[in-house]
Amino acid sequence: MSADPGTTLLPQRARPGLVPGPRSTVAVDDVGAGRAAAAVARTFDRGARIVAVTIALVWHLAIGLPAVLAAGSALAVPQVVLGGWLLVAALGVVAGVRLLRDTPLPAAPLAGLLLAVDVAVFATVGRSHLFSPANWVWGTLAWFFLVVLWGRPVRWLLALLAGHAATALTAVALHGATGAADLARSAMALYGTSSLPVAVFAGAAALATLSRQRAATAATTNAMVAEREAAERARHERRERLAFVSRAASEILTGLAQGRADPADPEVQRRCVRAATRLRRLIAESDDVPHPLLHELRAAADLAERNGLPIDLVTIGIPPPLPVRIRRSLAEPLTATLADAHDWARLTVVSGPDEVVVGLVTPDRAGPDTIGQPAEDSDGQVEHIYERDGKIRWTQTRWRR
Repeated sequence: MSADPGTTLLPQRARPGLVPGPRSTVAVDDVGAGRAAAAVARTFDRGARIVAVTIALVWHLAIGLPAVLAAGSALAVPQVVLGGWLLVAALGVVAGVRLLRDTPLPAAPLAGLLLAVDVAVFATVGRSHLFSPANWVWGTLAWFFLVVLWGRPVRWLLALLAGHAATALTAVALHGATGAADLARSAMALYGTSSLPVAVFAGAAALATLSRQRAATAATTNAMVAEREAAERARHERRERLAFVSRAASEILTGLAQGRADPADPEVQRRCVRAATRLRRLIAESDDVPHPLLHELRAAADLAERNGLPIDLVTIGIPPPLPVRIRRSLAEPLTATLADAHDWARLTVVSGPDEVVVGLVTPDRAGPDTIGQPAEDSDGQVEHIYERDGKIRWTQTRWRR
């Protein structure tokens, strides 16, 4: 080590060129609440998607296909009816898989294809099977509308169902099924096969919105509770810290007042400086500043400078947000050593996103060692190094994420 006061002793890993600049901050509580709400909404929405895809495919396979196969050649153009069934089945499988994987669907082309199949089947099913299960578009097509339009406004589904109703009524008229019974059957079929998909579609959207709102409210409430608990804990710790500093200052002042302590005694002077430094740092901890650690170290450096100690403070990088106990563990050993410093001192802070290194270099003089320890338990996250070689004293604290 060099005793030159102009030489800064930095760890080998702490190179100025490798320390990133300041990072942007976000409102953590708001982001956390938004993510929690979105996660809950996705969970509810995924369940509704599974229900819609399952109903569409099972109904199409278990009811539509047997009816088409049973009708067979009795259909006007069975190839078109069966071909339309196969096309919608393939489209439903592809759309269902993409929907369950949260992959966007080309809603407009798929909806147009379904309407084209609707028209083709109504035109080729024949008069005798117009209201039979072989005309599978009555009961199945609305569920496939639901699948391809999932996540879109409900008015899109209503527009497709209106097109489906117009196609069905046109086919009924063209096939001559205009009697009261046939019209009643048409109305019942349209209502019965459209109302449930609309209810599922609107209910799923409302449930997802409601769950998102409730989850956001719960997350915000939890964040407020956690913030209040943290504030109470910090207030309690500050009271304990203030009581500790007050006792130390009271002992010194009582000794001076009763004549048991000599103001000219270097040890008494060191105790006074140490108590003043702790009190100044305690006051600085409550200041609302962008970089609390640098603020607290500057406060200690200012106090030392007012006491006549020339001190250089060098900062490289911006410290990340740190809890109070970590900041105290980083600053306490250095400020304790700073109370014993003479002639000059250099305080260096090297910061990165995942590491903060604070070093203090002072001349070494004969006398007892006063090695400050971390102010509080920092869970082993703060490393403390103290060295002296007769020329300089080197104190370093290092925090790693």
